[in-house]
Amino acid sequence: MAETIVPITFDKMEQCIELYINVFNSEPWNETWTYQTAKERLTDLLQTPKFLGFLLYENGNLIGFIAGNSKKTYKGLTFYLAELCVNNQIQGKGYGSKLLLCLEDELKKRDIQSLYLLTANGGLAEAFYLKNGYSKNDNRIVMKKILF
Repeated sequence: MAETIVPITFDKMEQCIELYINVFNSEPWNETWTYQTAKERLTDLLQTPKFLGFLLYENGNLIGFIAGNSKKTYKGLTFYLAELCVNNQIQGKGYGSKLLLCLEDELKKRDIQSLYLLTANGGLAEAFYLKNGYSKNDNRIVMKKILF
């Protein structure tokens, strides 16, 4: 198994869109992404200032990606992990952890001391991040307001 991790570029967008739809329209997320909505989300992400992301290939096939952007805080730079996506058929085999480590190594090189993310409460995603050394932030909550 030849694994390769490379930076995300726009010319690989179609592969990312297909993987994104397959992953997030399936268990446990069961979302309803279309080609157009996924394309818009990922295009917006890649065009975000201070964007950073990586693609994971195995034997030439895209099997996962990780992406987000750094943000200035009063303490320096932090990184918002917007997306981590691994092919449903091979989750649980360490690929997500490899992507996290690759990202974390690059963030350290850029003197970015912390990162944060949002994920569903409970379930496999939360357990995955906890297993990889992440912790819940008891000082923050997610709030929302439905406008219509």
